[in-house]
Amino acid sequence: MVKRRVMFTFPPELIKEPIIYNLGQQFKVVTNIRRADVNGDRGWVVLELEGESKDIENGIAWVMSRGVRVDPVVGDIVEG
Repeated sequence: MVKRRVMFTFPPELIKEPIIYNLGQQFKVVTNIRRADVNGDRGWVVLELEGESKDIENGIAWVMSRGVRVDPVVGDIVEG
């Protein structure tokens, strides 16, 4: 099991989609939300993902294919 911190930035059309829930269910990844801000035109969330490395990578690839921007987080700093 590994942990990985990432930041998801959602475009307006995906804010109401259950992407984080589906990521956890489909890829067997634990999704711990650390920070989030959602408004009418954009939303972002900092997550700590926990699971098998391959499952996390596949889940992130799926999230990106949906149109969500994914940036790595090191400590409290978002890179990207």
